[in-house]
Amino acid sequence: MNFQKMLKTEVAITLVKETLKTQLISQLNLIPVSSPIAVLDGTGINDDLNGTERPVSFPVKALGEKKAVVVHSLAKWKRLRLKQLEVDLNYGILTDMKALRPDEDYTHIHSIYVDQWDWEKRIEPSQRTLEYLKETVSKIYEALKFTEKFVEAHYPDIKAILPENIKFISSQALLDLYPNLTPKERENAITKEHGAVFLYGIGGKLSNGEPHDGRAPDYDDWSTLNSEGTNGLNGDILVWHPILNCAFELSSMGIRVDKAALTKQLELRESEDRAKLSFHKMLLNGELPECIGGGIGQSRVCMFMLKKSHIGEVQVSIWADDEIERLSAKGIELL
Repeated sequence: MNFQKMLKTEVAITLVKETLKTQLISQLNLIPVSSPIAVLDGTGINDDLNGTERPVSFPVKALGEKKAVVVHSLAKWKRLRLKQLEVDLNYGILTDMKALRPDEDYTHIHSIYVDQWDWEKRIEPSQRTLEYLKETVSKIYEALKFTEKFVEAHYPDIKAILPENIKFISSQALLDLYPNLTPKERENAITKEHGAVFLYGIGGKLSNGEPHDGRAPDYDDWSTLNSEGTNGLNGDILVWHPILNCAFELSSMGIRVDKAALTKQLELRESEDRAKLSFHKMLLNGELPECIGGGIGQSRVCMFMLKKSHIGEVQVSIWADDEIERLSAKGIELL
């Protein structure tokens, strides 16, 4: 193993993370806060992702063996924190989230360890619009462009490639554009053409009877009719990765559900029983602030900014010995 190369990569990773974090704080009016690695089970606070992934769980001796679960993400916890901290309108919080997802399938872009910047911003009900969502995405994109150019300034061999503007398109419009392609093929086609894309309206069924991708019913609003006549106030930021030669997701985000959207989405997913959980009760009783938020993958951003082909090159995780040997033979050293 080339440990000097690894050390240089570690220095570059720190540069990327510190630069983008500073930019996000500035662009979105965010305040860095601490966050949990685990929460109590049965509260409805943990992110259910697509609804099938099992969280890591363990009993807590000091709490009478109550069951705790390692977080998948902090989508719902952040909304509670906005309320608890009494964060002002148009300000938000940013946290350095660490999570475990043991059901994640191993690939060159997935491991069981997840690190991301989880952010949440308080908004007014009148800001629950597609226009405000796009405005927020544009600010995040400016932060990404700044970071990429900053990396190029420090490492001239790594060229900045992000286009000046990000392309906005709904998942329904993308299906209309490429009706014979799979969702991932559609993402590849549009992102290869434009370099950077925000694909919005993800979670609800499209005209072909299928959603573009899965979303839990109780954080992002993917069902509300927006100003363009499509459904959804959420989406993903995708960029074209020149080494992997495919669309590369950096962030999933959206305006969060209000009472009407939560009620509708629980019905659509036949998950009305969740309304009995403490988080959901608070939301349905109007006790939680309106907000927008999301997660930005730290390892994903580092992969893109440093033009790495495997997530193990920018994060320490658990890998099979034969996978480590196979990648090493290709000159890919995992941290």
